[in-house]
Amino acid sequence: MTLHGEVQDPKFLRFLERVGKEKQISFGTADLLVLDLLHREQAIPTALRPHLRKLRDSGVVESVGRGAGTRYLLSRSLYGAAGQGGEYTRRRGLDDETNKELLRKHLESAGKQGSPIADLQMVLPMLSRSKVRRLLQDLAAAGRVELFGERRGSRWRLVPTEKL
Repeated sequence: MTLHGEVQDPKFLRFLERVGKEKQISFGTADLLVLDLLHREQAIPTALRPHLRKLRDSGVVESVGRGAGTRYLLSRSLYGAAGQGGEYTRRRGLDDETNKELLRKHLESAGKQGSPIADLQMVLPMLSRSKVRRLLQDLAAAGRVELFGERRGSRWRLVPTEKL
C-alpha cells in the first residue's frame, strides 16, 4: 500500500490546525480519513462512523437531519475559512421555509391549472418525493396551497385569494 503525503488543500489543513489549538484536541488518522471523505462528498464506511461524533462535538463536522436519514458535512466555519460559503450552502441544502417559498413561486407561475408533483420535484431536485410532498402538505395546512384532481391527474395550486 502506498500513502501519498501531498497536502491537497492547505486552507483545510490550516483550519484543522486552528481548531486543534482552540479546542485542544488532536486528530488521528481515522479522523483525517473521515474528514477527507466528507470533503470529497463520499460515503463514510461503517468502521469510521464512530469518529463522526468526536468530529461533530469539536465543531469540524455538522449533522443534517435525524435518525437513519442523518447526513454529515464539514462545518460552515471550515467553508468560511476556505472562502467557500456558497459551497457549504449547496452541500447543506436550503431550509424548509426557503424550499416552501420556491414551491409557492412555481405554483404562482403555474396559475389556476396548477402543477403535478413531478413538476414540483423538478423545482427541488435534491429532495425526495416524500419530502416535497411533506412541504406541500405543510403549505396546505397553512391554507396557502391546495390539491385538486384525483390520482395521476391531481395537481397542486395556490389557494385563490378570495378563499383567504
